[in-house]
Amino acid sequence: MSFTDSSSIESELGADERLLWKGRPRSGVRLRGNDALLIPFSLLWGGFAVFWEYTAIFWMPKADAAGWLFPLVGIPFVLAGLYFIFGRFLLDAKMRENTEYAVTSRRAIIVTTLFGRKVNSINLQSAPDISLTERSDRSGTISFGAAPYYGWRAQRNLWYPSTTAQPVFDMIDDARSVYDIIQNIKRD
Repeated sequence: MSFTDSSSIESELGADERLLWKGRPRSGVRLRGNDALLIPFSLLWGGFAVFWEYTAIFWMPKADAAGWLFPLVGIPFVLAGLYFIFGRFLLDAKMRENTEYAVTSRRAIIVTTLFGRKVNSINLQSAPDISLTERSDRSGTISFGAAPYYGWRAQRNLWYPSTTAQPVFDMIDDARSVYDIIQNIKRD
């Protein structure tokens, strides 16, 4: 289902709900904070895997069946390295492209359609913790629920970037105004 179809969020509304805001995450390839560590690691991993494969193909003797084992063993590592270096950025961009957010008079809704239709609904009255991370350009991320406390890894899955420990409105424009709408609903 495409988001040009206006019923993507509207079909999720209850009879007594009003749609107060609807939006999407920013599109395209984006860097995140944890990429400062992941990019050097992925380049190291990918570089070593390519070196292994090159060495196994061009420098190791192939006289027996075991000689072909080393190049075969290296293929999954090269593929993983390519995913770490390039693929995770493309997957993240594609997942954000197929995600839509909404705030109604009662709840926050996240609809994702990349691998089938997945709907996540957060009751705003009972959400224990709602936090805003805002950037200087007024974009930001709104997190619903307390983040687990286990360091910098808590916010984002390292290799599958669009998954988080708790539901989020990720990379939305004018995040403060959406956060204010949510806080007004919580107060009512």
